[in-house]
Amino acid sequence: MRALSIAATGMLAQQTNVETIANNLANMNTTAFKQQRAEFQDLLYQNIQIPGSQTSDTGTVAPNGIQIGAGVRTAAIYRITTQGDLKSTGNPYDVAIQGPGFFSVQQADGTIAYTRAGNFSLSPQGQLVTQEGMVVQPGIAVPQNTLGVQIDAQGQVNATVAGNPIPQTVGQLQLTRFPNEAGLNALGGNLYLETLASGSPQTGVPGSAGYGTVQQAFLETSNVNSVDEITALITAQRAYEMNSKVVTAADQMLQKTANLGG
Repeated sequence: MRALSIAATGMLAQQTNVETIANNLANMNTTAFKQQRAEFQDLLYQNIQIPGSQTSDTGTVAPNGIQIGAGVRTAAIYRITTQGDLKSTGNPYDVAIQGPGFFSVQQADGTIAYTRAGNFSLSPQGQLVTQEGMVVQPGIAVPQNTLGVQIDAQGQVNATVAGNPIPQTVGQLQLTRFPNEAGLNALGGNLYLETLASGSPQTGVPGSAGYGTVQQAFLETSNVNSVDEITALITAQRAYEMNSKVVTAADQMLQKTANLGG
């Protein structure tokens, strides 16, 4: 009986759905986290009678046909890249992106990763780094005798050093865009890697055409909406329960059929 296997695919699909929702809820307070959604496709069909096939010698055709589906599968888990809210932190080294773009950071092995989490700090050498010590690209070094740092909307970093009231430019933040941001490979730790699906990185100055601006002393919050997630969770739970009832019903039908043979 096909119903058993069909319902089993439905249960597996909803399990994936619930796992995705659980990850969204777990990251409600993760800086710059982007929520995900599971997307499903129906499986291949068994064509007992193809729609439009001839049904008689006089040329009549079947208007609908008979096609029995094999269930459902997970087609993708896509990332929703809408803007998160900006939260004031008061930390001069926190930088939020307002609009499109990612910060580039250099990992320990030298490869470049991308992030929207701008909760930066200074290394012992005065370089702007992530919380894991990865250097923000291009490398920006703040002098040790700096009294204050200002970062404007275009990403220019100015430092006021002791003995000189006039701020001096010490670096320029850059943003990177991709033709398909949903195609980036999520590493965890708020980091993403370029893939063939994402397309090649395109780097520019904040505020230029097609790029967002940056805001000092702010962080982008997660774009997860708790109400939407709970609603989706309830829907997924109900769908899982209904598929499990199909399994139970199909099993009972098979038992009755087996008893008839006895």
